[in-house]
Amino acid sequence: MKWSWRIGEYAGIGVYIHATFLLLLVWVAGTQFAMAQRFSAALAGVGYIVAIFACVLLHEFGHALAARRFGITTRDITLLPIGGVARLERMPDNPRQELFVAIAGPLVNVVIAAALAFWLLMTSALEPLANLNILTGPFLERLLVVNGILALFNMIPAFPMDGGRVLRALLAMRMEYTRATQTAANLGQGLAMVFGLIGLLYGHFMLLFIAFFVWIGAGQESGTVQIKHALGGIPVSRAMLTEFQTVAPTDPLDTPVKLLLAGFQQDFPVLWGTELIGILTRSDLLTGLAQQGAEARVQDFMRREFITADPGEMLEGVFVRIQDCDCHTLPVLRGGTLVGLVTADNLGEFMMIQSALEQRRRSRPEV
Repeated sequence: MKWSWRIGEYAGIGVYIHATFLLLLVWVAGTQFAMAQRFSAALAGVGYIVAIFACVLLHEFGHALAARRFGITTRDITLLPIGGVARLERMPDNPRQELFVAIAGPLVNVVIAAALAFWLLMTSALEPLANLNILTGPFLERLLVVNGILALFNMIPAFPMDGGRVLRALLAMRMEYTRATQTAANLGQGLAMVFGLIGLLYGHFMLLFIAFFVWIGAGQESGTVQIKHALGGIPVSRAMLTEFQTVAPTDPLDTPVKLLLAGFQQDFPVLWGTELIGILTRSDLLTGLAQQGAEARVQDFMRREFITADPGEMLEGVFVRIQDCDCHTLPVLRGGTLVGLVTADNLGEFMMIQSALEQRRRSRPEV
């Protein structure tokens, strides 16, 4: 994720912090100092936020380590002001496995809350909840309450929260996966409408934000699963572009500029003879033109690390890779030889063609 810095690693999973998270810490420190006029109050506020996000990080590792049990790797975990994001390679295909992975995160918060409650009971340090708020009260008890809220909030049965995935997994044990996703997404958007209405009537802007977040998340999850389902079982060779332009590493940038203006292609494979050695993307081309002009060489701005596809693999997997990588085009190699390109645009066009053909089949009267 852009604007993120690596702060550590555990179990082979990189942990990143987004720049906006630092802005949150600055805002909390400034607010606390303005209220109390003491640097100690600012440090205490920052410490509390850091402790909360440590619990969020443990929540995300709950998902990641549960997924590892089923052979699913996690690319990284990023901390944002709105929470954490664990980028799993994929969700399990088995509904029971998905249920286990989805519920693992909230269970971590339940365990943390239970451990804190046990300690506070043993030390007779529990205060009445009426004495607590987000800024005042015993540190550990506030952390206990936050973990309880995190567990409950994440179990709301709506995407993109864990509760939406739990609901989908339970439904998928009884019905087809795509239908289960659509049912869970519809329920989530129904809840979003309820949250939004309550937020409007009572002026709770946080509920309005949650409603928007849930509505968008449910729609995205439903759309992604439908696309993956439609592309399942179709080999890359059926949809890849077989007519495309390539450039050489020693070509001036003026060469891909002319190709870009003359056709539809955005990214250009860079070949040294018949060997694929890089990809020159449109964004990298524009960067090169701005920095060194049209006489600069392709090799100075091409990407030397890139993801490829095989003509025999399924489009579903390629679709996921294009979504996850910072790229628009995947070269297709057969035995090391470039035979085609798969782009986000041509996958979309392939989907539209398949949809039109399916409508035609359904409209034809049965004989």
